[in-house]
Amino acid sequence: MWAFTSVKAFDALRGAGYSLLVRRNILLLPILAALLALTWLQSPVPKGSPEFSFAIEPLPLPPRPVAQAHLGPFLLSGAWELRSDSERFGGYSSLVPMPDGQLLMFSDGGRWLQFSPPGADVLPPDQGNLMRERGRAKETRDVEAATRDPVSGAIWLGLESTNTIARLNRRLGTRGTVDPPSLSRWGVNSGPESMAKLQDGRFVLLREAFVGWLQEFRHDAVVFPGDPVAMPLSGRHFRMDGPRHFKPTDMAQLPDGRILVLMRRLVWPMPQRFAGRIAIGDPALLEPGRAWHLTEVARIPSTLPVDNFEGMAVVPGPGRKVTVWLISDDNYSNFQRTVLWRLEVDPSDLPG
Repeated sequence: MWAFTSVKAFDALRGAGYSLLVRRNILLLPILAALLALTWLQSPVPKGSPEFSFAIEPLPLPPRPVAQAHLGPFLLSGAWELRSDSERFGGYSSLVPMPDGQLLMFSDGGRWLQFSPPGADVLPPDQGNLMRERGRAKETRDVEAATRDPVSGAIWLGLESTNTIARLNRRLGTRGTVDPPSLSRWGVNSGPESMAKLQDGRFVLLREAFVGWLQEFRHDAVVFPGDPVAMPLSGRHFRMDGPRHFKPTDMAQLPDGRILVLMRRLVWPMPQRFAGRIAIGDPALLEPGRAWHLTEVARIPSTLPVDNFEGMAVVPGPGRKVTVWLISDDNYSNFQRTVLWRLEVDPSDLPG
């Protein structure tokens, strides 16, 4: 068991409000349309908060042939349960790799936790709170997607319930938020569940909900040519076609440019049991107004040590292999767990 205690955390962000002065002059309407979609925040960096305890406990792995029968080219090299005494621990819905080897998680309660996964150099973990100025209600802080620019260190968050995108600096200070019109019809609990900044500068967002009851493999999606906070009106729709009955929960780009998409479905309501899929797609084939087809490359059945997997991070490893980390959202429930998986794969073994 890995255990950590006496670590720093951050307080809430303080930001500017969201109000804008609307003028009646019809000549200003194009400008106002952009301003209504974009609200700039210049929040200070959060400061310290109470200590917390944190532990990583290994879970028993199934026999390798059993796991490989489902996971195909992916090797399940480790599984752990994350535990903490903090009542604010859990609900992690997105996962971002950091340059120091740590993983950064964001929760649907507007909190973050950064820690060293097993096998990495052990650094003190840290946790903090985000966006308290948006209100106490969960739907105003429901972070479901995150992506990071490895050059600038900036991080973008997707808030599902409000269909908002927020940009943070490398110190997790909020630098801007937008409510892009292209996301406005994505609903209250079916919005941006997955987001990735691609190597070519584009941003891709996937909607969790299906297009329709009879199309349980199609999802609406939006691509931006660049930073959506800087150009909120530039989003263009396309359609993502993936494994039937599964919804996208996160996505990450491989070093060769292809995109892995993590998907999930509820297979039993009480107590909740989940299954998952990993699919792959080529972003070179992603075009506005057209269908983008994914190919299933791994199955995550409920018979393996799984839970509600919602976060995925890709980390280049030695040689040609990469490490794929998965994290589950326990929904702050006593019947679910925060499960961490470590998968290893050679991208050349993946189709496409």
